[in-house]
Amino acid sequence: MDITKKRRRIALGCEGSANKLGVGVILHEGDLSDPSSCTSTVLSNVRHTFVSPPGTGFLPKDTAHHHRSWFVRVAQQALTDAGLSPHEIDCICYTRGPGMGAPLTSVAIAARTLALLWNKPLVGVNHCVGHIEMGRAITGASHPVVLYVSGGNTQVIAYAEQRYRIFGETLDIAVGNCLDRFARALEISNDPAPGYNIEQLAKKGGRVLLDLPYAVKGMDCSFSGILTRVEELAAQMKAGQGKGPDGEPYTAADLCFSLQETVFAMLVEITERAMAHVGSSQVLIVGGVGCNERLQEMMGAMAADRGGSVYATDERFCIDNGIMIAHAGLLAYETGFETPIEESTCTQRFRTDEVLVKWRK
Repeated sequence: MDITKKRRRIALGCEGSANKLGVGVILHEGDLSDPSSCTSTVLSNVRHTFVSPPGTGFLPKDTAHHHRSWFVRVAQQALTDAGLSPHEIDCICYTRGPGMGAPLTSVAIAARTLALLWNKPLVGVNHCVGHIEMGRAITGASHPVVLYVSGGNTQVIAYAEQRYRIFGETLDIAVGNCLDRFARALEISNDPAPGYNIEQLAKKGGRVLLDLPYAVKGMDCSFSGILTRVEELAAQMKAGQGKGPDGEPYTAADLCFSLQETVFAMLVEITERAMAHVGSSQVLIVGGVGCNERLQEMMGAMAADRGGSVYATDERFCIDNGIMIAHAGLLAYETGFETPIEESTCTQRFRTDEVLVKWRK
């Protein structure tokens, strides 16, 4: 049956671009000729995380092995939670990129296998677009400036003429990568996530704001120099030589507080500049770092000063998940887009603005 004629459309989405393996099932209902009548319902959203020891990151080969080991169990749980059988699924969606090569490949192969086993169309999805569309669906933000912040990406985005246009981005490492790597320097636990543990530690700091490089360059920003400097300060603290401007020793909590305040101020600045450029009063924060309450608080203060508002989701949808891939993939599938099996590759580099967003006017 022609998908555009169906009033109920269901997709299964598979995500595995980093250390989160996620499988989700989403339901779209309504007449596609009348977009205002269409609704989205999350039927299941199952996730399993590869956690490496404190002081270490997650290597591609180890992460890929985790995804291969857990995929069947996670996919079965997603179908069970949704109360569906495979024949009720309309399409299989998977993360085509960007991300880490080995984990991406593992999940792409798994999604391709499901499509062949169940005789379903396959839809490759841009990871970043998945975050944006899920954020819009959950929050109801209509025309926001999007701040996309994660372990692998830092971008300020706005929609125009069927593309998500990148107004500013990191010039080197992502803000989440900066936080994760600093967590390794302090040997902070990676469970549930290093960025979350830095956030909790930062709440205990604040006695002193340590001077760190502030690197905003037009609409872009840089985090590598900040990371180098804060790692130096951490080494001095461990050696018993770290003192703040008041002459008193600073703590790991002070370092976490100072790092957050500096990098988040940079993100607020470039986001505000994009809001002024496009004339938007809405900010939508997506990606794993978007869960950070301090970032939401700082962004909210800026938006309030402009008479605007901030939209954000909780960890179910901020952190990488399968349901965002299902949702974005189904939106594309409803416009007639499919990924032929012979073209169902994945790529570590897949820019947000490469995607033609046919489902938006």
